Amino acid sequence: MHEAPSRSVLVTGAAGWLGQNLVRELVAGGRETVRCLVQHADEGALLEVLSPTVQPVVGDVRDPAAIERLFDGMGSATVFHAAGVIHPPGTTRMFFDVNVGGTQMVLDGARRAGAARFVHVSSNSPFGANERPTDRFTEDSPFNPYLSYGRSKLEGEELVRRAHARGDLETVIVRPPWFYGPHQPARQDQFFSAIRKGRFPLIGDGRQQRSMAFTGNLVQGCLKAETASAAPGQAYWIADAEPYELREIFDGVRSALRAEGLSVKDGTGPRLPRIAADIAVRADTWLQAAGKYVQPLHVLGELRDTIACDITKARKELGYEPEVGLVEGMRASIRSCLARGARL
Repeated sequence: MHEAPSRSVLVTGAAGWLGQNLVRELVAGGRETVRCLVQHADEGALLEVLSPTVQPVVGDVRDPAAIERLFDGMGSATVFHAAGVIHPPGTTRMFFDVNVGGTQMVLDGARRAGAARFVHVSSNSPFGANERPTDRFTEDSPFNPYLSYGRSKLEGEELVRRAHARGDLETVIVRPPWFYGPHQPARQDQFFSAIRKGRFPLIGDGRQQRSMAFTGNLVQGCLKAETASAAPGQAYWIADAEPYELREIFDGVRSALRAEGLSVKDGTGPRLPRIAADIAVRADTWLQAAGKYVQPLHVLGELRDTIACDITKARKELGYEPEVGLVEGMRASIRSCLARGARL
């Protein structure tokens, strides 16, 4: 069973990768008010031109005054909490300031305003990596958070679950893995460019598997979580239909680049032994224990692992059904890059 969606919605992280896709879908769906928290006025201006229904609020999830402005007059709106830090600039503190402290601020604002439902965007990171390439995380898998980001997202989830258990709010947690699609950040442009030029490394034989989520599929999952009667108090993995081998992902990117008319260097790029990623993980772990964050080191370390999930519960309880697959989704992402003038 599904309920009618709220006429008014709030989106945190509205200028982010998921946020931009979500705001566009909410506008297309005819919502009366789409209140958007953005960090900078120019981000708000880019969203404001989508529709008169879009109302940007410039501020930070850590700022009580910004949260007060965000919820002012909104009443029983749906809250999509998509704000979060994945790759902070240099130190790990921002993980906890934003992903934990910011989540608490938004939960408090939603409770005071009497929000209808709180859809919280989490991550695969509270679960770490699968033990074997054939394993799949389910909603009942034990937590095993991966370094600072994983711990911060787990703590954020715990705040959301407690708010529901106290009766403060109807909350739903969605857990997307690595996602892709239009309006991507610069780090994903660099990923495409490195694959196109044959420079992105493949760790080991490339058979380690990854669940991925096309942003359109993820938006669908968020909207289903807003209205499904079974969803309050629950968490759901939201991803593409099946995991992909890492070498399949790289091949899919190459195919998508060629299909969009870009030249692609022949071959598969450099291959690194798994020990290279093992060393990166040890260095990353040591640095993060000292409060430091080095993005390339972290990304290299994660490439060794299988991180794959089972979406059966979302299919059954939300009616979620991913409609877009890897190459089609990557092509959409590449077209979005080229349309804004990115050089891949």
